[in-house]
Amino acid sequence: MAVARPRGPIVSLSPALLPSGSTPLSGRTVHLEKLESKHASDLFHLVGGSHPAHASLWDYMGDGPYSEPGAFDTNIAARSASRDPFFFAVIDRRRSLPSFGQAIGYLSLMRITPDHLTVEIGNVMFSSALQRTTGATEAIYLLARHAFHDLNYRRVEWKCDSLNEPSRRAALRLGFRYEGTFRQHMVVKGRSRDTAWFSLLRDEWDAGVRPAMEQWLHEANFHVDGGQKETLQDLRAQRSWGP
Repeated sequence: MAVARPRGPIVSLSPALLPSGSTPLSGRTVHLEKLESKHASDLFHLVGGSHPAHASLWDYMGDGPYSEPGAFDTNIAARSASRDPFFFAVIDRRRSLPSFGQAIGYLSLMRITPDHLTVEIGNVMFSSALQRTTGATEAIYLLARHAFHDLNYRRVEWKCDSLNEPSRRAALRLGFRYEGTFRQHMVVKGRSRDTAWFSLLRDEWDAGVRPAMEQWLHEANFHVDGGQKETLQDLRAQRSWGP
Protein backbone atom coordinates (compact mmCIF):
# COMPACT_ATOMS: atom_id res chain seq x y z
CA MET A 1 0.00 0.00 0.00
CA ALA A 2 1.41 3.37 -1.02
CA VAL A 3 2.15 5.79 1.79
CA ALA A 4 1.14 9.39 1.21
CA ARG A 5 4.16 11.62 1.24
CA PRO A 6 4.05 15.15 2.71
CA ARG A 7 3.42 17.96 0.28
CA GLY A 8 2.89 21.69 0.62
CA PRO A 9 -0.52 23.26 1.10
CA ILE A 10 -2.71 24.08 -1.88
CA VAL A 11 -2.29 27.69 -3.01
CA SER A 12 -5.60 29.39 -3.76
CA LEU A 13 -4.60 32.95 -4.55
CA SER A 14 -5.51 35.16 -7.46
CA PRO A 15 -2.90 35.31 -10.23
CA ALA A 16 -0.13 37.86 -9.84
CA LEU A 17 0.11 40.70 -12.36
CA LEU A 18 2.95 42.28 -14.30
CA PRO A 19 3.90 45.86 -13.37
CA SER A 20 2.82 48.53 -15.83
CA GLY A 21 3.75 51.80 -14.15
CA SER A 22 0.47 53.28 -15.35
CA THR A 23 -0.23 54.99 -12.03
CA PRO A 24 2.36 56.78 -9.86
CA LEU A 25 2.84 55.37 -6.38
CA SER A 26 2.46 58.36 -4.09
CA GLY A 27 3.95 58.83 -0.65
CA ARG A 28 4.49 61.74 1.73
CA THR A 29 8.13 62.46 0.86
CA VAL A 30 8.57 60.68 -2.49
CA HIS A 31 6.55 59.13 -5.24
CA LEU A 32 7.46 56.44 -7.74
CA GLU A 33 6.75 56.65 -11.45
CA LYS A 34 7.91 54.61 -14.42
CA LEU A 35 11.52 55.41 -15.24
CA GLU A 36 11.78 57.35 -18.50
CA SER A 37 14.53 59.01 -20.54
CA LYS A 38 13.35 62.38 -19.22
CA HIS A 39 14.74 61.43 -15.79
CA ALA A 40 18.30 60.93 -17.05
CA SER A 41 19.46 64.54 -16.66
CA ASP A 42 18.32 64.84 -13.03
CA LEU A 43 19.89 61.51 -12.16
CA PHE A 44 23.21 62.11 -13.91
CA HIS A 45 23.88 65.21 -11.80
CA LEU A 46 23.41 63.09 -8.66
CA VAL A 47 25.01 59.74 -9.56
CA GLY A 48 27.18 60.36 -12.62
CA GLY A 49 30.18 62.43 -13.66
CA SER A 50 33.68 62.42 -12.21
CA HIS A 51 32.85 63.03 -8.55
CA PRO A 52 34.46 60.22 -6.46
CA ALA A 53 31.42 59.98 -4.19
CA HIS A 54 29.24 59.34 -7.23
CA ALA A 55 31.55 56.64 -8.56
CA SER A 56 31.37 54.71 -5.27
CA LEU A 57 27.59 54.44 -5.62
CA TRP A 58 28.20 51.90 -8.39
CA ASP A 59 30.55 49.60 -6.45
CA TYR A 60 27.96 46.84 -6.04
CA MET A 61 25.90 47.55 -9.16
CA GLY A 62 26.11 45.43 -12.29
CA ASP A 63 26.92 48.48 -14.43
CA GLY A 64 28.55 51.90 -14.13
CA PRO A 65 29.99 54.20 -13.07
CA TYR A 66 29.18 56.71 -15.80
CA SER A 67 31.48 59.64 -16.38
CA GLU A 68 29.78 60.89 -19.56
CA PRO A 69 26.12 61.90 -19.87
CA GLY A 70 25.72 60.26 -23.29
CA ALA A 71 26.47 56.76 -22.01
CA PHE A 72 24.24 57.36 -19.00
CA ASP A 73 21.37 58.57 -21.20
CA THR A 74 21.66 55.41 -23.29
CA ASN A 75 21.56 53.30 -20.14
CA ILE A 76 18.45 55.03 -18.80
CA ALA A 77 16.73 54.70 -22.19
CA ALA A 78 17.40 50.95 -22.17
CA ARG A 79 16.14 50.62 -18.62
CA SER A 80 12.99 52.57 -19.39
CA ALA A 81 12.22 50.08 -22.20
CA SER A 82 12.85 47.01 -20.04
CA ARG A 83 9.92 44.94 -18.81
CA ASP A 84 11.95 42.76 -16.45
CA PRO A 85 13.55 44.44 -14.61
CA PHE A 86 10.79 47.06 -14.55
CA PHE A 87 12.25 50.36 -13.36
CA PHE A 88 10.72 53.13 -11.27
CA ALA A 89 12.14 56.62 -10.77
CA VAL A 90 12.03 58.05 -7.24
CA ILE A 91 10.73 61.62 -7.38
CA ASP A 92 11.35 64.02 -4.48
CA ARG A 93 8.18 65.49 -2.94
CA ARG A 94 9.93 67.55 -0.24
CA ARG A 95 9.00 71.12 -1.15
CA SER A 96 11.64 72.62 1.12
CA LEU A 97 14.53 71.14 -0.88
CA PRO A 98 16.09 72.19 -4.21
CA SER A 99 15.53 68.66 -5.51
CA PHE A 100 11.73 68.97 -5.21
CA GLY A 101 10.08 67.45 -8.27
CA GLN A 102 13.29 65.85 -9.51
CA ALA A 103 14.35 62.23 -9.89
CA ILE A 104 16.76 61.41 -7.04
CA GLY A 105 17.10 57.66 -7.53
CA TYR A 106 15.62 54.58 -9.11
CA LEU A 107 14.84 50.95 -8.27
CA SER A 108 13.11 48.03 -9.94
CA LEU A 109 10.89 45.01 -9.68
CA MET A 110 12.82 42.14 -11.23
CA ARG A 111 12.83 38.37 -11.66
CA ILE A 112 9.10 38.79 -12.03
CA THR A 113 7.50 35.36 -11.80
CA PRO A 114 3.68 35.59 -11.72
CA ASP A 115 3.20 31.80 -11.88
CA HIS A 116 4.98 31.42 -8.54
CA LEU A 117 3.74 34.74 -7.08
CA THR A 118 7.28 35.92 -6.43
CA VAL A 119 9.18 39.08 -7.36
CA GLU A 120 12.39 40.81 -6.31
CA ILE A 121 13.20 44.42 -5.44
CA GLY A 122 16.58 45.19 -6.96
CA ASN A 123 18.78 47.59 -8.95
CA VAL A 124 18.45 50.07 -6.10
CA MET A 125 20.32 53.26 -7.00
CA PHE A 126 19.74 55.93 -4.35
CA SER A 127 21.66 59.18 -4.67
CA SER A 128 23.02 61.07 -1.66
CA ALA A 129 19.84 63.17 -1.80
CA LEU A 130 17.87 60.02 -0.96
CA GLN A 131 20.18 57.82 1.11
CA ARG A 132 19.50 57.73 4.87
CA THR A 133 16.34 59.81 4.48
CA THR A 134 12.69 59.08 5.19
CA GLY A 135 12.23 58.93 1.43
CA ALA A 136 14.58 55.95 1.10
CA THR A 137 12.39 53.90 3.43
CA GLU A 138 9.22 55.22 1.83
CA ALA A 139 10.40 54.24 -1.66
CA ILE A 140 10.84 50.61 -0.58
CA TYR A 141 7.51 50.71 1.28
CA LEU A 142 5.68 52.00 -1.79
CA LEU A 143 7.17 49.35 -4.06
CA ALA A 144 6.56 46.50 -1.60
CA ARG A 145 2.97 47.65 -1.08
CA HIS A 146 2.51 47.77 -4.84
CA ALA A 147 3.91 44.25 -5.23
CA PHE A 148 1.79 42.73 -2.46
CA HIS A 149 -1.49 44.60 -2.79
CA ASP A 150 -1.76 45.84 -6.36
CA LEU A 151 0.07 43.05 -8.19
CA ASN A 152 -0.81 40.22 -5.77
CA TYR A 153 2.60 38.66 -5.14
CA ARG A 154 3.06 36.61 -1.98
CA ARG A 155 6.87 36.74 -1.75
CA VAL A 156 9.17 39.72 -2.30
CA GLU A 157 12.90 39.03 -2.41
CA TRP A 158 15.95 41.18 -1.72
CA LYS A 159 19.39 40.05 -2.88
CA CYS A 160 22.75 41.76 -2.63
CA ASP A 161 26.48 41.19 -2.74
CA SER A 162 27.31 39.53 0.57
CA LEU A 163 30.02 42.19 1.09
CA ASN A 164 27.51 45.03 0.73
CA GLU A 165 26.94 45.70 4.42
CA PRO A 166 24.67 48.76 3.94
CA SER A 167 22.31 46.72 1.76
CA ARG A 168 22.29 43.81 4.22
CA ARG A 169 21.50 46.15 7.12
CA ALA A 170 18.77 47.84 5.10
CA ALA A 171 17.10 44.53 4.29
CA LEU A 172 16.94 43.53 7.96
CA ARG A 173 15.84 46.99 9.09
CA LEU A 174 13.00 46.91 6.55
CA GLY A 175 11.75 43.56 7.84
CA PHE A 176 13.20 41.14 5.29
CA ARG A 177 14.50 37.86 6.68
CA TYR A 178 17.92 36.47 5.84
CA GLU A 179 17.71 33.09 4.11
CA GLY A 180 21.34 32.31 3.36
CA THR A 181 24.24 33.06 1.05
CA PHE A 182 24.72 31.59 -2.42
CA ARG A 183 28.46 31.06 -2.72
CA GLN A 184 30.22 32.10 -5.95
CA HIS A 185 26.81 32.94 -7.32
CA MET A 186 27.86 35.50 -9.92
CA VAL A 187 30.75 37.21 -11.66
CA VAL A 188 30.15 40.97 -11.65
CA LYS A 189 32.57 43.33 -13.37
CA GLY A 190 35.13 40.54 -13.34
CA ARG A 191 34.83 39.94 -9.59
CA SER A 192 33.41 36.90 -7.82
CA ARG A 193 30.20 37.63 -5.93
CA ASP A 194 28.59 35.66 -3.13
CA THR A 195 24.93 36.68 -2.93
CA ALA A 196 23.01 37.17 0.32
CA TRP A 197 19.30 36.31 -0.01
CA PHE A 198 16.47 37.89 1.98
CA SER A 199 12.71 37.58 1.66
CA LEU A 200 9.47 39.07 2.92
CA LEU A 201 6.19 37.14 2.75
CA ARG A 202 2.76 38.65 2.41
CA ASP A 203 1.64 37.25 5.78
CA GLU A 204 4.67 38.87 7.44
CA TRP A 205 4.01 42.12 5.59
CA ASP A 206 0.39 42.27 6.71
CA ALA A 207 1.03 41.10 10.27
CA GLY A 208 3.79 43.47 11.27
CA VAL A 209 6.01 44.98 8.61
CA ARG A 210 3.43 47.12 6.80
CA PRO A 211 1.72 48.64 9.87
CA ALA A 212 5.08 49.34 11.52
CA MET A 213 6.39 51.03 8.37
CA GLU A 214 3.24 53.13 8.04
CA GLN A 215 3.50 54.21 11.67
CA TRP A 216 7.20 55.02 11.24
CA LEU A 217 6.61 57.00 8.04
CA HIS A 218 3.80 59.10 9.54
CA GLU A 219 4.84 62.71 10.10
CA ALA A 220 3.83 62.38 13.78
CA ASN A 221 6.85 60.10 14.28
CA PHE A 222 9.30 62.89 13.45
CA HIS A 223 10.53 65.89 15.39
CA VAL A 224 10.58 69.35 13.85
CA ASP A 225 14.25 68.86 12.94
CA GLY A 226 13.41 65.64 11.08
CA GLY A 227 14.76 63.24 13.69
CA GLN A 228 12.75 60.08 14.31
CA LYS A 229 10.93 59.58 17.60
CA GLU A 230 10.77 55.78 17.40
CA THR A 231 12.85 53.49 15.24
CA LEU A 232 11.34 51.17 12.70
CA GLN A 233 12.74 48.15 14.54
CA ASP A 234 11.17 49.28 17.83
CA LEU A 235 7.79 49.81 16.21
CA ARG A 236 7.93 46.36 14.66
CA ALA A 237 8.97 44.80 17.98
CA GLN A 238 5.94 46.38 19.65
CA ARG A 239 3.84 44.27 17.33
CA SER A 240 5.70 41.14 18.46
CA TRP A 241 6.93 40.31 15.00
CA GLY A 242 10.19 40.22 13.17
CA PRO A 243 13.93 40.56 13.78
